[in-house]
Amino acid sequence: MVKHIILWQLKDELTDAGRSAVKLEIKKGLEGLAGQIPGLIDIKVITEGLASSNADLMLDSSFEDEASLKGYAVHPAHVAVADGIVRPNAKLRVCMDYEA
Repeated sequence: MVKHIILWQLKDELTDAGRSAVKLEIKKGLEGLAGQIPGLIDIKVITEGLASSNADLMLDSSFEDEASLKGYAVHPAHVAVADGIVRPNAKLRVCMDYEA
């Protein structure tokens, strides 16, 4: 199994209300990919970290193997979410992929 973990910081210009709305949209969009992507085992987005956090959102996803993760990266449903809501609102993205 391969884990795919992403941490994002949202753009500073978002208002508190805008930040909350974007977090929910990202969560809905990414978690909505469950069952659509071959090899995707589990996907969840954490939107509420502790005050000590310096990231706004975390994606925690699991794939059958590295090939499945590569397929996810280019899958049209994922690209639509990434290009439509994530990338326009993120100022920083950090990723770690690993064998679990």
